[in-house]
Amino acid sequence: MAVQKKRIFKVFVGILIGILASHLSNTRFCKNGEKRKDSRPLQLLGVENMRAFNKNLLFVGVMTAAKYLDTRAKSVYDTWASEVSGKVMFFSSEGSYSDHVPLVALPFVDDSYPPQRKSFMMLKYIHDHYADQYEWFLRADDDVYMRTDKLEELLRSVDSRKPWFIGQTGRGNNEEFGQLSLDSDENFCMGGPGIILSRETLKRVAPHLEFCLQELYTTHEDVELGRCVRKYAGISCTWSYEMQVIFYHNQSGESAFSSDLKQKEVHRAITLHPVKKDRHMYRLHKYIKGLNIQRLQQSSLILHRDMAASMSELGYHVDSLSNVELAPNLSLFPAKKGTPGYLGDTNILGVPTKLNRYTPHTLENVLEWEMVSKTLYSHRDLNPRKRIGSSLKEGLSDVTREVMELINSYSKQRGRVIEFKEILYGYWRVNPIYGVDLILDMLLVYRKYRGHKMTVQVRRHAYVQQTFTGIFVREVSNTHHPSQHQLSDAKHLPLHKKIVHEILSKLNAKLPLLGKSGAVNKTNINFILPLSGRYDVFKRFLAHYEQMCILQGENTSLYVILYKDEKSPQDFTNSLKLVDDLKSRYQLESVKVVTPNDTFSRGRALQIGVDLLQNEDLMLFIDVDMIFDRSSLERIRRNTVIKSKIYFPIVYSLYNPRFLNGHGNLSRISQDVIDETRGFWRQFGFGIVSLYKSDYVDLGGFNLGIKGWGYEDVTFCDNVVKSNMKIVRAVDPGLIHVYHDVMCDEHLEIEQKTMCLGTMANTMGALRTLQKVFLEYKNLFR
Repeated sequence: MAVQKKRIFKVFVGILIGILASHLSNTRFCKNGEKRKDSRPLQLLGVENMRAFNKNLLFVGVMTAAKYLDTRAKSVYDTWASEVSGKVMFFSSEGSYSDHVPLVALPFVDDSYPPQRKSFMMLKYIHDHYADQYEWFLRADDDVYMRTDKLEELLRSVDSRKPWFIGQTGRGNNEEFGQLSLDSDENFCMGGPGIILSRETLKRVAPHLEFCLQELYTTHEDVELGRCVRKYAGISCTWSYEMQVIFYHNQSGESAFSSDLKQKEVHRAITLHPVKKDRHMYRLHKYIKGLNIQRLQQSSLILHRDMAASMSELGYHVDSLSNVELAPNLSLFPAKKGTPGYLGDTNILGVPTKLNRYTPHTLENVLEWEMVSKTLYSHRDLNPRKRIGSSLKEGLSDVTREVMELINSYSKQRGRVIEFKEILYGYWRVNPIYGVDLILDMLLVYRKYRGHKMTVQVRRHAYVQQTFTGIFVREVSNTHHPSQHQLSDAKHLPLHKKIVHEILSKLNAKLPLLGKSGAVNKTNINFILPLSGRYDVFKRFLAHYEQMCILQGENTSLYVILYKDEKSPQDFTNSLKLVDDLKSRYQLESVKVVTPNDTFSRGRALQIGVDLLQNEDLMLFIDVDMIFDRSSLERIRRNTVIKSKIYFPIVYSLYNPRFLNGHGNLSRISQDVIDETRGFWRQFGFGIVSLYKSDYVDLGGFNLGIKGWGYEDVTFCDNVVKSNMKIVRAVDPGLIHVYHDVMCDEHLEIEQKTMCLGTMANTMGALRTLQKVFLEYKNLFR
């Protein structure tokens, strides 16, 4: 009871101090000496008092300017400043004012550069008002980011009662070296990445700051501060190579920290400088938060493994830990799955790291390794050797960086550092339950800098496991497109939301599909279909077109380029009748048939269809074996942009139904059929393409000299690659190619014949299916 009263008394005193501070801070002086009431909201000071409550480790003074108060200064206050174990105040020129940050407008100080007077007067103000309240004092710019957790860890490891002057040691750049009035044993702390002073240092220097201002040797504020500290505190900036790493200054200037943040410098540093754009400050803060989440997840994982190992000594298996009671009515894991406070599935997280933590019981469940070297070797693809994808490349980069951070975590104590050079080769596999396993053969550089110094290349194997920790779903209610009214009101939003609204407004202006009412503009798609014979297949295609386009009111046109087939002359007549019946039922003008008196060639047939259209028309080159849905039509419209983009969809191609064990005779063909046993993604097929006629003409069209089966689409795609047009190449689950027998003419050119035979082999069946067929009938094979 006494403890509770004591806490209430402390809170009451804190409230009184907060009210008094807000009253004093709200009173300012005008130039004529009269008092004026500050209109800054009281809650801002209330928040600042809560941040500083019961935290007396560090006071941070951030130098800024009036023009940056609503941008850089605000982004600092919204991000890392909210996590400092102490107090953060911003210092600007006389007359400055802000509703967003706790601000001290220094009298008789302007925003001119270099900010020598501003820096020295800020330190004088801090000393006069806060010297006895905090252990450490940090002078920072408004373009620096602080890792506050690492900063606190560093400061708590140092005796703050001694004089300290901590930062990145500077001696001047090559042009300035020898011109800063520094002796060979003298230095300064660079101001950009931040400068830390202990209480003792500040007390020794503060009384002399006015005198130091009158005895300036250079225009560099940090050089002069270092000179003043050295003269009156008797210490220099920390001579340590490590300070260049933890107080990190990026030499890229305005573009620093604007691109990839997955860099070892970002991971190792305590302060990062310079962050010139406020949006980059928010982005960097979000990334650092993500790193902290990963660190906490790793700590949780280790605790789960420790608990599982400890309980196994008592005879409990990891599978049963969720039900263990340490004592009557005292569960080891009190919160059950799906309830608040659930600690995770120890059955997965508690399993120790080993390559055989998963035991398969059937041949199908054996986890298969894939090899990674300069390229990726995989049995899962039609092309067993291919370029390493961006996702795998980024994943390997993350793994190697974390492995090297772990290896070098004790490098200072051991007097050596190990640098990563390259992955010579490796193996990886994915376990859908536990996570990712990797075996990496790494080439490293071993550098010993203590004792017998040496540098040597070494090879080491790294066995890495990335454990899946669970799937988390976050619901976002605002999924609709913003209206023009909402976009116009974006100026009243916080900065990060302003950026989102700005992007959305630009998209709203550029996307051709979004009209003024928000409705989708249905651009007409002109289907061009070459056809020779194959009446039954055409009957299916036309019925599907009727169902998807005509009955659904889609804005489409169909041009059938129909050739006579000597082998089946009746197909020609029946196909014409099908089209006539369709047109008479719906009184259609959008379905047309052209009957060339020529030998069939797909390239020439498509060219005939192209000639019937206008330059601004959107064309879709399609085959009679294709099935599509309305979502694929929408993707065609969105992914095809005149003078800009051509869409080459990757279609899903069904295998030979005779190998599908009864699954091939599908009554309804849809996206439900997509799995690895029924078909494959036709990565090397370029025959289905959507583009505008004007772009087709500018690219030179098809090579009409090609006769017989295929190849005209490959040459056309090569021309697109060489042009300035962008290719949109992606899987389209709405486009399905129904299997048909492939007949390769013996008289085809060698390249065409090779492609034809390859297509015939690829469409037979899945690799596992063909393996089973071979094992069952291997006595029939030679």
